[in-house]
This record gives sequence, C-alpha cells and structure tokens, in this order.
Amino acid sequence: MAEEILKKIGELVAEGEEEGAVETVKQALSQGISPLTILNEGASKGMDVVSEQYSAGEVFLPELVLAGDAMSAVIRIIFENMSSEDAQKSKQGVVVLGQAKGDVHDIGKNVVGALLAVNGFEVHDIGIDAPVKSFYEKAREVNADIVGISTLLTTSLPYLEDTLRYITDTGSREKYQFIVGGGPVTPEYAKKIGADGWSRNAFDCVKMCKQLMARGNPGKHEPVIVDSETGVNI
Repeated sequence: MAEEILKKIGELVAEGEEEGAVETVKQALSQGISPLTILNEGASKGMDVVSEQYSAGEVFLPELVLAGDAMSAVIRIIFENMSSEDAQKSKQGVVVLGQAKGDVHDIGKNVVGALLAVNGFEVHDIGIDAPVKSFYEKAREVNADIVGISTLLTTSLPYLEDTLRYITDTGSREKYQFIVGGGPVTPEYAKKIGADGWSRNAFDCVKMCKQLMARGNPGKHEPVIVDSETGVNI
C-alpha cells in the first residue's frame, strides 16, 4: 500500500497536479508514512522524472513550472509534519530569491525556486520588481544563507550591483552568499560586481548553491561558475 501511494505522489508531481498531489500526501501521512519517506521516495522521484524529461526535450518549460508548483506545495505539507530534527537534517540551506527592480518576468525564478526546494533548500521568494533593500530585509528576517537576484532586462542590471552594495553597506556581506542570473547576466558581470556565484540554468543553480554552502565564507572567494552548456564548473 505504501509503495503504491508513494508512486502515485511521484506521478502527480511529475504531471503538475498540485491539488491531487497535496491530497495524496495528506493520505500518506494519515496512513503513518513518514514525511521523509514521502519526500524521498515519492515527491522527489516525481520531480526527478520531469527534470529528466525536460533535459531530454520531452517536456517543456510550462510542464516544468507546473511540476515545480506541485512540488513546492507538497514540500510545505511535508515540512509542516516533520519533526524539527528531521527538518533540520533535510535542509541544505535557506535561500531568498527575487526578480530585480523593474523586471516582472518570473518563470525562470519560479523554476529555480522549485528545484532548490526539491533539493532540500528552504526557499523564500520575494517576487518580481523587488526593491533593492527588500532582499536584505528578507534575508535578515529568515536568517538566509544565500541571496539570489535575477533579471531578463539589461535595464535592470544595475539593481543587481546596487543590491550587493546595499548588503555590504549594512555590514552583512559575510553573512550571505550572493548569486546572480538571468539572460543578460554573464559570468564576467558576476565577477565584476563581486558576486559569489553564477549559473547557466536552474539545474546548474542547484549545483552552485550546494557548492557555495559547502565552501562557506561569502565574499571571500572568486565566484562559483556552473555552466552545463560549456561544461564549466569552477
């Protein structure tokens, strides 16, 4: 019975069926299946499937976004039912994400958030067109490890540097790994402004964040660059 319901959860997540996935997770919990088992043997396996399909060109961004939304909803239920000890063991780090001031595009950011969540990160999304100081305020509120800002607009690029400067001016640069991304953002730009990391896409971002958490010492090293298209991982 447990195997069947875990398989169903994975399938519903992969299909982006948010409501059905959440209800099935609740059923699994009521049957005494542990939250960690539901996460690792059910929901995560479903996200793995859709991620592989996306990489193979079998599904596209809209399907990936729907699956990510379903996964995010499922994770909220799972973490609400975890013991504090188990939740801490499962947590890779705390990430604040937002789209730079002036930019209202959010699909890419949403995918990044979903993939980080399925990989054990606690994600706080402050949304689109986010004011510079809002990144720092949220990071301080949730005791973040990583602050991520992205843009698809060249006109919003200056806000990435402004955000990092604001964090530095508060005397908090050593507290947060600062990562950047988006269409016009290059590795060279990340290095220029003093960011801690840059990645090509959402999957690369997960690898980058794990590397940054393992490395520590924000603001003390050259940025971590992860680019699956060129094979660069430094």
